[in-house]
Amino acid sequence: MIVVTISFLWRKGMAIYPFILVQKNSSKEDKKLMNHERIHLRQQLELLILPFYLFYFINYLYNLITSFEHETAYRNIIFEQEAYDHQHDLEYLKNRKIFGFLDYV
Repeated sequence: MIVVTISFLWRKGMAIYPFILVQKNSSKEDKKLMNHERIHLRQQLELLILPFYLFYFINYLYNLITSFEHETAYRNIIFEQEAYDHQHDLEYLKNRKIFGFLDYV
């Protein structure tokens, strides 16, 4: 895992395999944020990286069409639901079943 600081990033953190991008250097010490992004890295690997981004975008568009609100559409993406639900559990990735995001379909 390679963590890169990008000050103009529009979110606190973002995972783009194999990188975790953060807005501030101090975010590297935020265990919850780092765990959230590591969950996304695992999801990306499971879907062989490129299909992850396709499914992520399609899920976001569907949510946006049904909710008409960006933040709601974003939070209802199945990949985000899994990451937000388990970001506090620093042991989650050790015990997570493969394709755990499918529980949110």
